[in-house]
Amino acid sequence: MPSNGANAGPKRPTIRDVAAAAGVSKSLVSLVFSNPDSVSAVRRERVLAAAATLDFRPNWVARSLAADDGNFIGILVADLHNPVLAEVVDAARLELARAGRFSLMTSAVLPSDGGVAQLDTRILAAFGDLRPSSVLLVGSVPEMASLSQLAYQLPIVVASAIAEDLPLARSVRSNEMLGMALVVDHLVEQGHSRIAHIGGLGGPVSTKRAEAYRAAMKAHGLDAEVRVESADFSEASGYTAARNLLTRPGQKPTAITAVNDLAALGALAAADDLRLSVPEDLALTGYDNTFLAAFHRISLTSIDPHNREIGATAVKFLLNADRADEESQLIEPRLVVRRSSRP
Repeated sequence: MPSNGANAGPKRPTIRDVAAAAGVSKSLVSLVFSNPDSVSAVRRERVLAAAATLDFRPNWVARSLAADDGNFIGILVADLHNPVLAEVVDAARLELARAGRFSLMTSAVLPSDGGVAQLDTRILAAFGDLRPSSVLLVGSVPEMASLSQLAYQLPIVVASAIAEDLPLARSVRSNEMLGMALVVDHLVEQGHSRIAHIGGLGGPVSTKRAEAYRAAMKAHGLDAEVRVESADFSEASGYTAARNLLTRPGQKPTAITAVNDLAALGALAAADDLRLSVPEDLALTGYDNTFLAAFHRISLTSIDPHNREIGATAVKFLLNADRADEESQLIEPRLVVRRSSRP
């Protein structure tokens, strides 16, 4: 009967094997993979050639645990289902790759049985153990202050969200005040005055967009028409909020601005169920200009926050973490007009 080792695959080469093949010390091999510029070109090439022959690959996790920091940038994403955040992450990872930096990405939240997101404390603990050099948080997470527990004064940059309860973190996000002003200006130009908003829930960004809507309405002298129906960033919440607005007794809005595109899609479904035509009976706008907004059947007017610029700028902050003079940055958005708001 074969022993347990008989079924085992080939042994993975170690740093000692590379050192023996190259005729150098183990510490020199380690230096080649951790700080190659500190080793002469001749010896570096000898070590790399031996490693290639043996098909040796450094154990990244072991190196991370042994070092002061893991020499990687951790990316925590608030919602893997949100296409906006995916676009920001893609831009950030591309920028990091261009800079020759390694990143490790995961979701920062766990959905509960009730559908309410909760912070994944196990992931935070794992990231802390791996010792990232810095962290990029993409989107709003509950209990954001818990991120400060990753490490003392660990550089943190927040993208597409407000760095709430993280006083040392910098943020890169859309200028919500300008974005909502562009939306309301457009709807007023189309002849609307009964303009409602669905949003205000789901985090500080949603709150900020609701505040921006109120300010934009006030700027047009439409204080009496301000109506905010509570909704978060989800399609289901947008459906419920829009249906409430459109079935409540009294004057119904002729236009609805949504906190994001997903909530706007929910509002579009509510209008369909109520046999209201968009935009003839109801003008509708979103925020984030996701790829969904551009679908011909949807054709949703939306605010483009320049997600790729947000991701790239966040990486610039991460790579210059020692620049204390760099403040958080608001990216100027633009309005993309489509069929949903203009007959």
